[in-house]
Amino acid sequence: MDLQPAPTALPPHTRWLCAALAAALTACSAPRPEPDSSDSAPAPRVEARAADASMVRRSEPAESLREAPSKRASLAGAAPAVQAAPEPAPLQGYLPQDAAYTGITTRSTTPHPVKRVAAEPVSTFSIDVDTGSYSSVRGLLRRDQAVPHDAVRVEEMLNYFGYDYPRPDAVRGLPFAVHTELSVSPWNRSNHVLKIGIQAADPAKDTLPPANLVFLVDVSGSMGIAQSLPLVKEALLGFVDLLRESDRVSVVTYSGATQVLLASVPGDRKDLIRRAISSLQAGGSTAGASGLRLAYEQARRGFVAGGINRILLATDGDFNVGVTDIDQLKEIVAAERKAGVGLSTLGVGHASYNDALMEQIADVGDGKYSFLDSAAEGRKVLVDEFTSTLATVARDVKLQVEFNPAVVKEYRLIGYDNRQLAREDFNNDQVDAGDVGAGHRVTALYELTLHGQRGLHDDERYPANRPRVDTAKGHGDELGYLKIRYKTPEEKHSRLIEQALTGTVTPLPEASPDFRFAMAVAAYGQLLQGSPHLRDFGWDETLQLAADSLGPRPDGERHEFIELARRAARRAHQASDAAPVAISR
Repeated sequence: MDLQPAPTALPPHTRWLCAALAAALTACSAPRPEPDSSDSAPAPRVEARAADASMVRRSEPAESLREAPSKRASLAGAAPAVQAAPEPAPLQGYLPQDAAYTGITTRSTTPHPVKRVAAEPVSTFSIDVDTGSYSSVRGLLRRDQAVPHDAVRVEEMLNYFGYDYPRPDAVRGLPFAVHTELSVSPWNRSNHVLKIGIQAADPAKDTLPPANLVFLVDVSGSMGIAQSLPLVKEALLGFVDLLRESDRVSVVTYSGATQVLLASVPGDRKDLIRRAISSLQAGGSTAGASGLRLAYEQARRGFVAGGINRILLATDGDFNVGVTDIDQLKEIVAAERKAGVGLSTLGVGHASYNDALMEQIADVGDGKYSFLDSAAEGRKVLVDEFTSTLATVARDVKLQVEFNPAVVKEYRLIGYDNRQLAREDFNNDQVDAGDVGAGHRVTALYELTLHGQRGLHDDERYPANRPRVDTAKGHGDELGYLKIRYKTPEEKHSRLIEQALTGTVTPLPEASPDFRFAMAVAAYGQLLQGSPHLRDFGWDETLQLAADSLGPRPDGERHEFIELARRAARRAHQASDAAPVAISR
C-alpha cells in the first residue's frame, strides 16, 4: 500500500465511528446490563463465571452520571483541549466485588470439517499471528476458572511458541522461509499430520523505518484493578526504553473525558513519555468514541510517509455490541488502515472483556491481538517482540494447499476456523488477509488420511457417484502443492511463492521435538474446545507428549505450558470424577 500523508480533517467514516461507539464503550466502567430475554437476534456469546458467586446487584441512581472535565494540562505540545464526554445513560446490572468474576464475550466459530480431496482438493486461508487466546486462557486456568470453548483458538496457541524454523535466505530477498514436516498423528495412528511453518525475517531495530505511535489507553474505573491499568503502565514503560530518536509518540486517554495527555514527541524524550504513562490513573465513566477520535487525529498529525503509523489500544472494555455492529466497526478500522494507520489491541483484565471484538478489529487493522495476563506477558509483547509489534515484513499473506488425490484421501485444517477464504480469494489482491510482523512465526497443521487408510467418509454405493482418481499420471510422490501470496509493505500487488509438498513420513518418536510439542499444544487446544477428533487421546496423553518433547534446550514457556495443561486436566478430571492426573517427567 502507498502510505501518503493524510489530512488532519476527519473523514466521514471516523465521525460515524465516534457516534456509534459512544454508547458501546460506556460498558468499560459501567455494570453489565441484564440480558433482554425478549431479544431473539443473534449476538456474540457471553460466558460468565463467578468463582465464589461474589456478585452483588447494584442499581445506578436515576440521574445520569456526571464527571467534570479533567483540568490536567497536556505534558507537551499544542494538544487539543479536553473534550467532555456525553452523559452516559443510567444502567442497571451486576457489579463484580473483585476480579474473580469473569465475563468474556466470544464469537462462536465452527471448526473445519474433514474434507474429501476428490471433492474439495484445495484449502485456502489467511495467516494469523495473534496470540491473545493462549494468554487469555492461561489467565483463566491460573485462577481456576472454566474456559469457554469459543475463547480457544488453536492457531493462536500454536503461534504463541517459538520453533526452530530456518531463517529466510537473505540472498533471495524473501520476507520469510517455509518449513514442512510430516509424521504420524498422535491421536489417530492411521492418520498423519503435516506441519507447515513460516519464519519471517527479523531486521535489526535500527533498520526499521521511523514509527509514529499513539498509545490509546482506557483509564475508566474498571481499569483500576491490578490485572488492568497497572499491567498496561508497566508494559508501556518497558516499551519506552526501546524507542529511537526518529520515532514519535503520543498518549491519548479516555474515561469520563478524553484527553491528549502527551502530544507527539520524539522517542528520545523518554523521561517525558515515562511521566505521562506513570501519571495514568483509573476513574470515571467511559468516553471511548472521543478517545478513538483523538487517537486518529494524533496519528494523522504525526503521519510518517513510508514509516510505521500505528495505534496501540489498551483496554479491558467489553464494547458490548451486536454482531452487526462489530462488522461495521471492522469496516471502519479497515478504512483507517487503508489510509495508512494500523491498529493493534492489548487486552487486559477478566472482569468484563470482549475477546471477539478485540481480536477482529486488530485483524482488520493489520495489527496483532495480544492479551496481557501478567507483567511478564507485557514485557514479552512490547519489549522482547518490539520489532514484531511494530514492523510488518509481509502484508495480506494467504496460504493455499492443493492436495494430491492420488496420495491424500481426506484432510482437516486444525485451527484458523475464522480465517477460511474462498478459493478464488487467493488470487484477488482486493481481499484482505493477515500480516506477518518482523520475526513472527506462523504454524499450520493439517491432519491427513492417506489412500489405503479408512477415513471418516464412506465410499459411495453407486459407482457413478464415486470420484475417479487417476494414480498413474505424474506427481505420485507429492502430498500436494503449497502456494503463498503476499505483498511487501510498499506494494499493492501480491507476489507468489510456491513449492511441492514432498518428503517421507517420520515415525512420531523420531519426529523433531518442535513437531511433537506442536502436537501437544494442538491436542490441548482441541481438548479445551471439546473437539470430537481426538478419540481416546486425553489429558494424560497430552501431558506425556508435551513432557517428552521439551527438546535439548527447553525454555520456560514450554515448562509453563505443561503446568497449564495440568491445571486444565485437573479441572476436567474433577468434572468427570476421574482419577487425578499422574505424569512422569
